[in-house]
Amino acid sequence: MRIDVHAHYWTSAYLDMLVGLGKTDTATQRGIGAGDGAELTARLRLMDRAGVDLQVLSAAPQLPYGAYADRAVAAARHVNDEYAALVAAHPDRFRAFAATPMPHIDASIAEIDRAIDELGMVGVSMNTSVLNRAITDPDFEPIFAALDARGAVLYLHPAGNGACSPLVTDQNITWMVGAPFEDTIAAMQLITSGHLQRYPGVKIICSHLGGALPMITRRADDHVAFEAPDTPEPPSQAVHRLWFDSVSHCHAPALRCAIETFGADRILLGTDFPYEDGETFVRAVEYITDVADPGEAHAILDANAMALFRLG
Repeated sequence: MRIDVHAHYWTSAYLDMLVGLGKTDTATQRGIGAGDGAELTARLRLMDRAGVDLQVLSAAPQLPYGAYADRAVAAARHVNDEYAALVAAHPDRFRAFAATPMPHIDASIAEIDRAIDELGMVGVSMNTSVLNRAITDPDFEPIFAALDARGAVLYLHPAGNGACSPLVTDQNITWMVGAPFEDTIAAMQLITSGHLQRYPGVKIICSHLGGALPMITRRADDHVAFEAPDTPEPPSQAVHRLWFDSVSHCHAPALRCAIETFGADRILLGTDFPYEDGETFVRAVEYITDVADPGEAHAILDANAMALFRLG
């Protein structure tokens, strides 16, 4: 089964709820292919064309995070119910990651329980930061503990905040540069904080090949002794505790570097639909066979996600 783990879906009704939570970028997410109705029909046709059997949907980065707990909970329940209904209508084409009303810990754990136990979600999605706070913030550890107890999958996606830096956001490079930096920073926070050892049951997927992580693991090895001496193990070893999706905008050298750094067994097919659409979507699947040898390509395209999600 060919499973795409990086695919977005949201309806106008859900985006309207996010406006009530203070989100200011929902206008750019409407009418781009991630919605229901005719957009869903077109998505299914494109999946068939590219040979993608199943997509695991996430609302990230449009997650229901906000200061008002009641609004965040309502939005999380709404989008999770929408996802459950879509999966029920197309059980052979979709699964879903649950959204949580962060930073409200008790409510988020309750929604994780509901989404996984009652709605059948295959994991949880989280942005690489929560309202500009690191995911490794001590306040958020109960979330990791709850996921660890379940052996759950956690999918991480950039928040789109430029790593909280005006050097990114004020220079019109928030997504082209800022997003992979967010991926890199979150992964390194998990490595240096010891989260990967404290919560070994959590199966964490990082977006976009882990950002710059394939390029910097040896540099990180050489720096942890003086910069982060409490890091439990060398970053070049710790990366093998993580999984990474293959989204690189079809850049062959990036995928080859990731395979050499992480191993093909830690990489999962991702397309970043609808941001990679049409011919680019098809190419996002096909380019893997150009870069990887047959065994590596089989693992990335057809085996790793099935094993991770225990499908088939």
